[in-house]
Amino acid sequence: MAKPKTSAEKAREDEENSQLDNMLGNAFGDIGALEPAAEEVSPPESESSAAPTGPPSGPPSGPPSGPPSGPPSGPPSGPPSGPPSGPPTPEAAVDPGETPVAEEVTQLESPSIAVAEVAAEEASVESHEALDETVTEPTPVEPAGETSPQTEAAAAPDPLLAPLAAEVAEADEATAALLAEKEAELERLHMENARLRQSVVGATEVIEALEEPPMPPMVEDNIVIAPHIVSDFVRIGRQLDREHLVRATMGSVAMLHPEQPGLMISSRHMVTLPRMSERSLCAGPLGGGAPRGAPSDWHVLEVVLASVSMVTGGPAAVIHMHGPHTTAASCEKDLVLLNPIDETGKHHIGKIIIVDPDPEHPDDFLRHIAEALQQGGMRCVVVRGNGAYAVGADFDQAWANAAMLEHSMHIHLLARQANLKI
Repeated sequence: MAKPKTSAEKAREDEENSQLDNMLGNAFGDIGALEPAAEEVSPPESESSAAPTGPPSGPPSGPPSGPPSGPPSGPPSGPPSGPPSGPPTPEAAVDPGETPVAEEVTQLESPSIAVAEVAAEEASVESHEALDETVTEPTPVEPAGETSPQTEAAAAPDPLLAPLAAEVAEADEATAALLAEKEAELERLHMENARLRQSVVGATEVIEALEEPPMPPMVEDNIVIAPHIVSDFVRIGRQLDREHLVRATMGSVAMLHPEQPGLMISSRHMVTLPRMSERSLCAGPLGGGAPRGAPSDWHVLEVVLASVSMVTGGPAAVIHMHGPHTTAASCEKDLVLLNPIDETGKHHIGKIIIVDPDPEHPDDFLRHIAEALQQGGMRCVVVRGNGAYAVGADFDQAWANAAMLEHSMHIHLLARQANLKI
């Protein structure tokens, strides 16, 4: 037996029913207003014949399962979108004792409509929430050591860059090969340089051997000339030719014997100085007359060597050179004294005395040679148009004085040619 409802429950049920009626009334309008309109519309005969001839087989199996879970969230958003899908059932076909079909439909649909509206509102809210989550959701951070498909795609090499990478790799290989080739070439050049340096050293030794060849001694008229003295004559002859102080058979060289100061050694007459040997020399005592094959200026060489020996105390050497500048400068008429204008010539040569040759009075000429040599500082004396006699304690010193004299004469001629004020 059902428990009787209390007054509070009845009031609540009545209030819910009234709210439901209001909602349905707003949605579909007044049922009573629709009935006159249904009476005015008369369906065609064909349709009236097809209409049901009687009421439905029975009432609904029961009322709705219960009222809605709660009141509606608000009034409907607007009027219905259009008229009902079909005309209402005429009252003539409805039994007065039965419930109208429209009311049954309304009673059956009203709970489902409310549920549908609530579901739609909930779906709208859920869609908005999902959209907010989609917008505000941060980008997930991938854990270390894991790569996503997007990361793998980004890390994958670009097919368009592959040819460029290949060209860069080829260029690097070519550069490395070129550097290796250059290093090998540099190493080869170093080895070649070392080989050439060794060859130059060997060539220098050969040249020195040629410059100072081992010469045999000279033996003539019971006079023996040691091999090293012969080598000194050969060496100085070649040196004078290289510096253009003598030419071919021009000039002569002489010296006192190092071990016998009273013995004089000289190159032979018209001998080729650059190609001398032990057969190119002659020797004789001072003041004893010229030996066989002696040069034409034997007595001049004898006087010059005697003058130098008195200063040095024994050793003496002389070179009769024919330098072109010395010979040219000495040809100036009435020029007797010449002072070098270059500082080196002033320091090493000093005064340069020019003596005129005198074939008719040879004794006067020899006296003039000795006096001019002393006035010139015992360095040299110049014979007009016939070169100069440069002296020294040995051949090296005499050669240095001869070279300095030629240099100073060259400077003198250049200054005169340029009209310099001296």
